[in-house]
Amino acid sequence: MLSKKIEKLLQEQIEVESNSSYGYLAAASWCEVNGLEGAAAFFYNQSDEERIHMLKLFKYINEKGGHALVPVNKAPKADFKNIIDLIKYFHNSEKSVSSSVNKLVYVANHEQDYTTLNFLQWYVTEQHEEETLARLLLDKIKLIGMEANGLYLIDNEIAKHVNKKKPTAITMGGGEGG
Repeated sequence: MLSKKIEKLLQEQIEVESNSSYGYLAAASWCEVNGLEGAAAFFYNQSDEERIHMLKLFKYINEKGGHALVPVNKAPKADFKNIIDLIKYFHNSEKSVSSSVNKLVYVANHEQDYTTLNFLQWYVTEQHEEETLARLLLDKIKLIGMEANGLYLIDNEIAKHVNKKKPTAITMGGGEGG
């Protein structure tokens, strides 16, 4: 059974993951209308991934005797100055998610809720990977530059990271199976 405090924080994490999913959906749309096909595919994939993170939390709360609730989403940022602004948004978003996960880990440890602590370790690892990827992409943009063919090269570089993880409905071009 979850403590009320842990359940509340897990519910807040659902909201964080959901808002992140919608933010990346907005980012994907911005990329798509700005001719950044690779970045659009990447952010559609990221949006799906964040939704899966949210669903894992839903299931966990319910399995532990709580009641997961559908969050109300904030309107995401929908316009970016350029690709650098977009990747900085991605990096800041991931840092914010990490901070929220770390708060949960701290409270679970303090309350000696080792089952939740164990469950959250997956999120800790995932957030390390996401923040590292965001920093890598920022570094690549600085290296490539935005002059001449730079934007094309950046878009291709971002596209390389689409299928690094499990394929989703978006990356597979539809649902799984017929």
